[in-house]
Amino acid sequence: MCFLTFLLFNVTAPLCYWEWSGFSEIDNERNLIMDIMPSADTVVSNLNILSTLFVSALGLGVLFIAILFIIDVNQTQDAIRRNYPVFGRFRYIFSTLGEFFRQYFFAMDREEMPFNRAERDWVDRAAKGHDNTIAFGSTKNLTPAGTVIFINCPFPTLDKDAVDMQPLEIGPFCKQPYNAPSFFNISGMSYGALSTPAVRALSKGARVAGCWMNTGEGGLSPHHLEGGCDIVMQIGTAKYGVRDAQGNLCDEKLRQVAAHTQVRMFELKMSQGAKPGKGGILPGIKVTAEIATIRGIPEGEDSISPNRHPEIDSVGDMLDMIGHIRDVTGKPVGFKSVMGSFGWIREMCEEIHIRGIETAPDFITIDSGDGGTGAAPMPLMDNVGLIIKESLPLVSDILHHYGLRDRIRLISSGKLITPSEVAWALATGADFVTSARGFMFSLGCIQALKCNKNTCPTGITTHNARLQKGLNPIDKAVKVASYCSNIIHEVHIISHSCGVVRPRLMGRKHIRIVQENGKSVPMDELYPRPDILPEYMGLAVNPSPDEENGGYCV
Repeated sequence: MCFLTFLLFNVTAPLCYWEWSGFSEIDNERNLIMDIMPSADTVVSNLNILSTLFVSALGLGVLFIAILFIIDVNQTQDAIRRNYPVFGRFRYIFSTLGEFFRQYFFAMDREEMPFNRAERDWVDRAAKGHDNTIAFGSTKNLTPAGTVIFINCPFPTLDKDAVDMQPLEIGPFCKQPYNAPSFFNISGMSYGALSTPAVRALSKGARVAGCWMNTGEGGLSPHHLEGGCDIVMQIGTAKYGVRDAQGNLCDEKLRQVAAHTQVRMFELKMSQGAKPGKGGILPGIKVTAEIATIRGIPEGEDSISPNRHPEIDSVGDMLDMIGHIRDVTGKPVGFKSVMGSFGWIREMCEEIHIRGIETAPDFITIDSGDGGTGAAPMPLMDNVGLIIKESLPLVSDILHHYGLRDRIRLISSGKLITPSEVAWALATGADFVTSARGFMFSLGCIQALKCNKNTCPTGITTHNARLQKGLNPIDKAVKVASYCSNIIHEVHIISHSCGVVRPRLMGRKHIRIVQENGKSVPMDELYPRPDILPEYMGLAVNPSPDEENGGYCV
C-alpha cells in the first residue's frame, strides 16, 4: 500500500505541475498581447484622423479641379481646353507620353525614326563589346526601292590575305600633312551642345580607337584635348574660338589653336545637313560661363551663328579663306557642306585648275540632308538639302571628272552608324566616314529627342549637374572605343565578303540597288563614273588591280 501511494505521487505530481505551468504561460502571453493592442478609444481616434485626412485630400482635389475648370473655360488660347475643360488637358499629357510608349511598346524593330531599334541595339551591343550576331533570320525588308545589297564574291578574301586598315594622307601640299589612321571618325559636335563628361568620354575613347574627333563649331575646349586624341577644329560662321571682339577671324587665335599638336586639321563649316542656310543654335540655358569664355560670347544668352560666312560670297572667296587658314596654321584645311545644287562644285574645280592644284581644299565633308543637330527649324531639317545617298556619288564623280578625286579627300557624314552604311559610303566614293549620333548612342543616348531642352536624361546634351552624374567619362570612353573598333571590324568583314582585301578597295561594282520593280541594278550602272577630262588625265591615281581577287567579283 505504501508502495502504491509512492508510485501515484511520483507519476501525477509532474503532470499536475506541467498543466498548471502551461496555464500560467498562456496567461502571460494573453497579458502581453493585451498590452500591445491599442485600446478601443485609440482605434477610434486614429480612424477619425484618417477620415479627416481623406476628406481634406478629396476636398483639395475637388478644389484643384474646380480651379483648372475655371482657368480652362476662361482662357482663349486653346480651343480643346476651352470646349473640354480639365479633360482636354489629358490630350497633351498623352501626346507627350506617346513618344515614349511608342518607342518601348508599340513600334517594331525597324519602324522608328530617325533611328530604329535594330540600329540602336547594334550600336549598344558594339559599344558594350557584346556578341553582335543574330539568329534565325534578318528582320530587315530587302525589297523596298533603294535598298543596298552588297555583291558577295564566290571566292571571298581569306583571313591570311586580308590587309589591316591603312592610313591615308590629307593635305599633301601643307607644311604638316595629316596621315589619318582610321576611316571611321567622330563628326562635329560642339562643346555646349554636348556636356563636359560627354566630350571628355569622346576624347578619351577616340584616342584609344585611333580616330579623330571634330570639335564642332563651338571652339576648342580643354575637354577636347584631355583625352589626347587627334582633333579636327571646325570653324563655323560665328568663328567661335578663333574670333576677335568684332566676330572676325583672328590669325593670332588661329595660331594658338594650331600650336596644339593634337589639332591636325581645320574644317570650314559652310552649311550643315540638318539646317542648310541656318547658323548654329545653342539655347541660352546651355551657355555657361565656361562655354561663353571658350566661344567669346555673353553668358546665358542664346548663341546663334550667322547663316553663312559674311566674307564668303563666291567660290573664289571660299578658296581664298581656305588658303589663308592653311597658310596661317600650316595644316590641312577643308570645308563641310550639305549639297543642293552642284554647279558651284564644278565652278570650284575649274577655279582650282586656274589657280593651281595646291590651292584646292584638302578635303570636303559632305553632310546629309537628314543629318542631325541639337536644335534646328523643322522645315530645314525635313525638306532642305540632298541626302547622302544622292549627293556623295555626284560630288565624287565631279571631282573625278576634273582629275581632282585623289587631291581632295571626301568625308561622308549623315546617319551612317552601322557597318553596312559605312561600307556603302566607302564603296560609293568616300575616303572617310564620320558619325555624330552613332557615337552619342555609344555614350548611352536613348533617342529621347530632348537635345535642345537641357533635360537630356542620359547627361549627354545637358549642363544639369544632376543629370550629368549618370555619365561616367572613364566607363563611357571604353564604349566609344569599342563601338569604333567594332564598326571597323565589321566593315572589313563586308569587304572580304566582296572579295577585296581592304574596305577602301570596294567600289560601286560591289553594290546593287533595288528598284521599284523589285529587281536590283548594279550601282555603277546607276552612277557610272565619268571619264576624266583629257587635260587632267595625269592627275588621277588608280589602285593596283592585283589587290582584287582575280577579277571574279567585277
